[in-house]
Amino acid sequence: MGADPNVTYSQITIVDNGIGFSMEYKQKIFEVFQRLHGNVEYSGTGIGLAIVKKIVENHKGIITASATVDEGAVFTVYIPEL
Repeated sequence: MGADPNVTYSQITIVDNGIGFSMEYKQKIFEVFQRLHGNVEYSGTGIGLAIVKKIVENHKGIITASATVDEGAVFTVYIPEL
């Protein structure tokens, strides 16, 4: 889903300095129960980003992700202004 050129969006950017991820997985991280690391390495269920994506899309928004392994990630949410 792309941005509508006729709509103004508000942007929210979240930056972390965590474990990051390889960009080849940038779409996979938004799928339910898709984890890039095992339970032994990092806890979690693999549903958090899938829920966020669903909420953003329910508001006709867009979420993107970029990262570098071992350096962190950037998540950007675009929500249409009312």
